[in-house]
Amino acid sequence: MAWIKTVPESEATGSLAAQYQAAIKRAGRIFNILKIQSLKPAILKESMDLYIATMYAGSGLSRAEREMLGTIVSKTNGCHY
Repeated sequence: MAWIKTVPESEATGSLAAQYQAAIKRAGRIFNILKIQSLKPAILKESMDLYIATMYAGSGLSRAEREMLGTIVSKTNGCHY
């Protein structure tokens, strides 16, 4: 696995600290997929905005169906996420 520099939660400030706190509120922890974007908090925010819009905005699919599709595609692609 590649090594990617990240900002630990204990060192996060400003926008990044807010994104980390939101992640903990949402999921109970900060997943590595978020941490690898920690050097660019603005990009992390945009990424999370896209995720939230994709998973929670109005759609013909339920939230559970969206998660199921994401899981199946990830599994098919051999991706943990």
